[in-house]
Amino acid sequence: MSLPALAVEGLTVRHGAVTAVRDLSLSVEAGEIVGLIGPNGAGKSSTLHAIMGAVRPAAGAVLVNGVSVVGRRPEDVARRGVALVPEGRRIFAELTVEENLRLGLAGRRRREGVEDDLARVYELFPAVEESLRRKAGTLSGGQQQQLAIARGLVADPEVLLLDEPSLGLAPRVVDLVFQALSAIRDRGLAVLLVEQRAQRTVALADRSHVLSRGELRLTLGPESAGDTEALVSAYLA
Repeated sequence: MSLPALAVEGLTVRHGAVTAVRDLSLSVEAGEIVGLIGPNGAGKSSTLHAIMGAVRPAAGAVLVNGVSVVGRRPEDVARRGVALVPEGRRIFAELTVEENLRLGLAGRRRREGVEDDLARVYELFPAVEESLRRKAGTLSGGQQQQLAIARGLVADPEVLLLDEPSLGLAPRVVDLVFQALSAIRDRGLAVLLVEQRAQRTVALADRSHVLSRGELRLTLGPESAGDTEALVSAYLA
């Protein structure tokens, strides 16, 4: 049996005296999207930050293709094949779109395949290709989010972490982002998706874990996307 691209085992994250995540276990295979949903303060972003090495877990393991990355710096985790698209986009407004993409290219583990990866990104997000010479800060919020995802993809990751990619976007752009995520999965990436749009996430993902107060309360499959009662109960647990 092959190892999952990402495995989180018994993860506990503390911020001072506050336990943000408690004994969380999940895995993501290549070619899967796994959703992580729940109310504000549930521990979703803390989970991503612990995986990426921005926060050191108090306990537990994070394995990328079977190799532990606990205690490694974020740049070292990136070199193991993990890319984070953070909440709020975090693009460099004074740089051009092309320069922002180059920052993603700088994190690649292999030099070959750059042109092919850029072509695939432009196919997913035509607005990025059309705006290469523009300052990133002049783009709309939806275009900036597309750029942020594109920058993560050109790093050639095996595991893509996304933190609230639809936050603040117009419905049309939300549709575009979710369509792109489906295409990304089809290309064999392992995707861990933190999202506020619970029903859409459950419908898209291979499975979705509901976090509440730092603990996993429920796991739902796509067939449960319309089960509002189960979602509400888990959010209020």
